[in-house]
Amino acid sequence: MNLNELWFLLLGVLLAGYAILDGFDLGTGILHLAARKDEHRRVLMNAIGPVWDGNEVWLLTFGGALFAAFPNAYATVFSGFYTAFMLLLFALIFRAVSMEFRSKRESPAWRRLWDTGFCVSSATATLLFGVAVGNALLGLPIGPDMEYHGRLLRLLKPYALLTGLFTVALFAMHGALYLGMKTEGELQQQVRRWAWKALAAVAVLYLAVTAYSVLAVPLATRNFSRHPWLWVLVAVNVLALLNIVRTLRADCWGQAFLSSSLVILSLVGLFGAALFPELVHSSLNSAWSLDIYNAASTAKTLAIMAVIALIGMPLVLIYTCVIYRVFRGKVQVDKFGY
Repeated sequence: MNLNELWFLLLGVLLAGYAILDGFDLGTGILHLAARKDEHRRVLMNAIGPVWDGNEVWLLTFGGALFAAFPNAYATVFSGFYTAFMLLLFALIFRAVSMEFRSKRESPAWRRLWDTGFCVSSATATLLFGVAVGNALLGLPIGPDMEYHGRLLRLLKPYALLTGLFTVALFAMHGALYLGMKTEGELQQQVRRWAWKALAAVAVLYLAVTAYSVLAVPLATRNFSRHPWLWVLVAVNVLALLNIVRTLRADCWGQAFLSSSLVILSLVGLFGAALFPELVHSSLNSAWSLDIYNAASTAKTLAIMAVIALIGMPLVLIYTCVIYRVFRGKVQVDKFGY
């Protein structure tokens, strides 16, 4: 494995870490309005309160690593999708503001306003992430100058919107399974119903996205003929999804959440396998695509960054494990919580 391939793999690890960790708190936001009682909504916010901002660090690290390792790809994507990224940032910022402002006043109208903002911004951010994945698999109109030649509305293609809806359902399910570990009593019974409904939506959209990908998106399946071992990822993905059904029936919330995390991890793996060795596929001419070689920094830069990553990533993983261990167990709401 050369340095270019190593950094493609590390970007995949960062993306998977973000999808798994921030996925459940985005999912919690998507489900937020389904809770009818004010106390239950406070429990949902407090379930992610100690960890949500740390989870988003993985996204920032992904962006920083992309900028340093593959600056040409970073420049093309961030300049071409400036408006879309501003909308995404607004959704993420408004989501954080909603959490902080919600409990500042006792007024029901005030709390409903920020509850709605929390839910809508979480769903919007998740949908945009899914639409981005769909467009990456379809390919983008990238010219020989490495510039995006298109408009924002061209991103809203049926396949991209379908992957966006699938991502919303997936994160809602992931969030429900996390909440199942953090709640008890009446609220946990509600969460169980949410989990089953989200799982049903995931199953339907999973089949739809898979069929669309196989029949109409060549990039999604091109590497499977070259590397048959990639079918292992498909098998892991399907088995992990089926295991969620088994563990939900047995009320094994922890195992269900781990299975959901494995579903997301394998999906990110399949996404990376579909793109490799490209980072941004050009729908105009495949020769104009940005890959891990023509978009990369110098070998010296990649080598220095690899040393930093080997030191820093274990520390991040240790910190993440410690935080989740400290805040394990059921959520208790008090006057100092959200």
